[in-house]
Amino acid sequence: MKLSRISTYPVKSLPVTDHAARNIGALGVEGDRRWAILYPTGAVATRRELPELARIAVVETDIGILISYDGDHIDVTRPQGEKTTAFVFSNRIEGVEDAGNLAASFLSCALGREVRLVYFPDEPLRPVNTADSITPHFAGFADGYPILITTKASLAALNVAAGQAFEMRRFRANLVIEGDIAPWAEDTWRRIRIGSTILRIVKPCERCVMTTQDPDTGVQTDRHEPLATLGKLHRSARGRIIFGQNAVVEQTGTVVLGDCVEVLEDGPSNLL
Repeated sequence: MKLSRISTYPVKSLPVTDHAARNIGALGVEGDRRWAILYPTGAVATRRELPELARIAVVETDIGILISYDGDHIDVTRPQGEKTTAFVFSNRIEGVEDAGNLAASFLSCALGREVRLVYFPDEPLRPVNTADSITPHFAGFADGYPILITTKASLAALNVAAGQAFEMRRFRANLVIEGDIAPWAEDTWRRIRIGSTILRIVKPCERCVMTTQDPDTGVQTDRHEPLATLGKLHRSARGRIIFGQNAVVEQTGTVVLGDCVEVLEDGPSNLL
């Protein structure tokens, strides 16, 4: 097996950035979901309820990010100022940094509602649950865990069953793996090595309405697919619709496209 894609999402729910190589730290792939857009309540905005986010482009820079919308753009420097509170679902995160009024005004105009942009600093502010590890692990603004892993074999199985060609981009993975493996083999992995990094698989990834949206526009292309086919093909014992596996970082390092992927530990499917 080998690593065929490395992706980050610099601002949560905004478009993807692909890489040839990337460092992996305690918070996951470098630069992934370190920024987020907040509603006045502090809740993190996502494409689940705000599909227009797909139309806002973002590029990482040496000092922060460049955000573009409808021909206009703004440079945003990584903030080091006012602290605020964000909520990812019911998870309260204290100490994220507000990016200032200019960024808030630009995004509020683009989205037609009051929002603010915030940055997740390097401090481990948000621990995640890992039942099989005594070592604490952390995440940024990801839904639950710092890294999402998928395989091309599982996507191919889904596309055959659905009779359509869904792009992997719909599933917003960080690391995509390919090779001579069976569909859903990732359900049996417990620990894997990629490059100099070791990852522990902790939980299957439940899928949501974002998979039904065009990743470039946010427009829902089908109310049912690919969730309907996945629901028949790949559910957990509790009935959750699953595609991909969430992971935490056991050993930090660097990954490069083409790196060999080695399964260090496996077991029965974690969907059971």
